[in-house]
Amino acid sequence: MMILENGVVRTMDPSLPAARALAIAGDRVAGGVGPHETSLPSPERVDLGGRCVVPGFTDAHVHFPQWALAQRQVRLEGTGSLEEAVARVAEAAAAAPRGRWLRGMGWRNAEWSPPVEPTKQALDQVTGEIPVALVAKDGHSLWLNSAALAQANGDLAVDGGVVELDEAGEPTGVLREESAWRFRETYIDTTEDEWLEATRAAVRVANARGVTAIHDKDGGLGALKIWQRLRADDSLSLRVWQSLPHDRIEHLAELGVSSGFGDDLVRIGYVKVFMDGTLGSQTARLLDGSGVEITSGDEFADIVGRAARAGFPVAVHAIGDLANREALDAFEATEDEWRPRGLRQRIEHAQLLAEEDIPRFGRLGIAASVQFSHAPSDRDVADRLWAGMTDRAYAWRSLLDAGAVVVNGSDAPIEELDPLMGIRAGVLRSLDDREAWHPEQAVSAEEALAASTIGPAWLARDEHRRGSLVPGQLADLVVLDRDPLSCSHEELSAVSVVATMLGGRWIHGGPPFD
Repeated sequence: MMILENGVVRTMDPSLPAARALAIAGDRVAGGVGPHETSLPSPERVDLGGRCVVPGFTDAHVHFPQWALAQRQVRLEGTGSLEEAVARVAEAAAAAPRGRWLRGMGWRNAEWSPPVEPTKQALDQVTGEIPVALVAKDGHSLWLNSAALAQANGDLAVDGGVVELDEAGEPTGVLREESAWRFRETYIDTTEDEWLEATRAAVRVANARGVTAIHDKDGGLGALKIWQRLRADDSLSLRVWQSLPHDRIEHLAELGVSSGFGDDLVRIGYVKVFMDGTLGSQTARLLDGSGVEITSGDEFADIVGRAARAGFPVAVHAIGDLANREALDAFEATEDEWRPRGLRQRIEHAQLLAEEDIPRFGRLGIAASVQFSHAPSDRDVADRLWAGMTDRAYAWRSLLDAGAVVVNGSDAPIEELDPLMGIRAGVLRSLDDREAWHPEQAVSAEEALAASTIGPAWLARDEHRRGSLVPGQLADLVVLDRDPLSCSHEELSAVSVVATMLGGRWIHGGPPFD
């Protein structure tokens, strides 16, 4: 028996939202602390010293192995011009071993001054024969040099993809959507051991940030095998709700595998689909007719139906207002297939919504799997590319008021995997010194915390095991240096993780607390 005492415990349970102490027995929460708990033989007593305990954070949308690998690549976030981005690549190329790919990510040319298009020629000047592949910040565009393009021998076009061409009809070096993804999967070699080593190290970073569970999006890259290897060597300290590509539905059905298959740490969860592209790549599908259609509404309805019959919910990427409308239409049209099976469906991102579609999330019971940090991160690009429409963009407040389940993730490596940063972004609608962007869409600290704890557990059909700190729940929790629900907006930015526990075991920090 362990007793955490002399602090604030935010249980996230409305019947007893706060307590001064918490008892833990084995891997479970035993409940509050009364005469029975204190009379047990020699309980371990942990003095919180006024600190705050909350349920462990879940990142409900993360490309975890990709984020792990990105920690070892050229980082182009924050570059203010093409020249600055190329200079970072040049520095990395000078130290890169010959014969291996130079990889990087994070560029966003819409934020460059001037906002010019990247080209293979700009990279060729500093990289020579080293093949270079640079993923855009949104993950939907790929910037290649000539040595990299040569790997494909001209085989770049694919349905749902874009190959940017210059005036002479030659590839500029930028691929978008399906063309970018197929190139990465086909030509950029990453060994399983590289994935494993990077992911093992990144799990420790995530634990240090209070993360005890994730909804991973890298099923198509073989993430399940990585998690299984980490599980086997006892180095996995996260609970994983894993996606798989929708084109494997029939194969999974043949095997008799359905959602929830797995154990206490790794479970197959849902299938993943893309409706459209992104804001930054200007491929989000809008009601004005712009954007790229990756999956049509009819195709998506067919996928939802087949997935339901195989026992799987669907997570669908939809950024633009048309893509979101068609996703909602498909869920509504197939309601008789998935609702009787108790499947919990979700739309990922839901960044631009028509006003009349917002209430449909709550009415249909479709979760909005959003990323609070995207709003302040995207604000400048959204103001420019979605001018006159941003009053219905990143509309977290409106979705909550309409009764939608809203869960929060990072979309790492698009943004950084950092739940506290996400909570701040949801509450403050700003992550710099500027005023809040569309503050009418801000959420409360309690709502942001719920979106990072209770909501994701519910979406994974795990609300009876985790997400709150009530008797019988798994003892997955985070010790924070202060209470995020009672501090001022100014102080919210200073909240930090002190320790993290998974199933009654400290996986980061631990007492005595300095």
